[in-house]
Formats: sequence, C-alpha cells, structure tokens
Amino acid sequence: MGRRFRGESHHKVDTKGRVSIPALFRHVLAAEDPDCSEGDSPNLVIVYGDHRQDHLKCYTVNAINDIDDRIARMPRGTKQRRYLERLYSGMSLPTQVDDTGRLVLPAKLREKIGLDKEAFFIATGDSFQIWKPETYDDVHGVDDEEWLDEMGEDFDPLELLDSVQEEG
Repeated sequence: MGRRFRGESHHKVDTKGRVSIPALFRHVLAAEDPDCSEGDSPNLVIVYGDHRQDHLKCYTVNAINDIDDRIARMPRGTKQRRYLERLYSGMSLPTQVDDTGRLVLPAKLREKIGLDKEAFFIATGDSFQIWKPETYDDVHGVDDEEWLDEMGEDFDPLELLDSVQEEG
C-alpha cells in the first residue's frame, strides 16, 4: 500500500470549474503516479458514478490500476464485472492536476453533484472525495452524530478495528 490521503478542506470553485486541490493531496497524487517525475503534474481518475452517487471519488494512478487489475481477475461476462467495468472505466474521467495545483471539473460533473461556489475535500485513505459542502453535511453530519451518541461516551473508535485480520 502506498501513501494515503489525510485531512479535509474547503476550496473555492471558479466559474470555469477550477478548484485548488489541497497541497497534501497533491503530494500523494504525485507520489502515487509512476509516470510523474519531479516538477510534473500528477494524473488521477475521477469516478463520478451512477445516479445514486452524490460526490466525486478521486483515485491515484496506482489505486485505480489496482482496482482495474482486480476487476480483470473477475470472471468475464458476469454482471458484477460488467458493472465494475462501467463504473470504474466508463463513469470516470482521467485527468491531471494543472501547473497551479488546480483541477478542472467539467460542467457535467459539477452539475451531477450540484457543485457551485465551494467544494469540500475529504480524505478516504487511498482516495479522496469532492462534495458540495451542504450535501456532505446532510449525508454525514446527523447520521454520524446519532451513531456516535448510540455508541456511548466511552466508545473508542479503534474498537472498530478489532474484527480486522492482521496481514501476515
């Protein structure tokens, strides 16, 4: 496993759909793009998904290559493989960070998630997500708070890892 994304931030989106990518995210994108040399702009893949997806999911080159390799190992012709191929190959946009550290989000993608003047970036390990800030708050704010309240005051989030198998 390579470098991982960490953190969250808000960034302005201009009328042409340009938005600055958090600096820490740009470092991970560059480190996880095998074709990116010092001073080059890194590549990434934005998966915008089907009608149910209300955010954009952004993958490094290495992460999307891993997903593609795993899909290729699935039996050909299965419904699951066809769906994953459409999602990760068809409902996606390969793109590059520009020389000023910005990403240009096409109108189609901005309209899909209702992105207007501001974007919310949040790290999710080997990928990061771009949300309309209000949508993120609506989807995750109340649900997370209610769930945490149910867990009790002495809940340690690391308890969730207790069921995960250690890699040998």
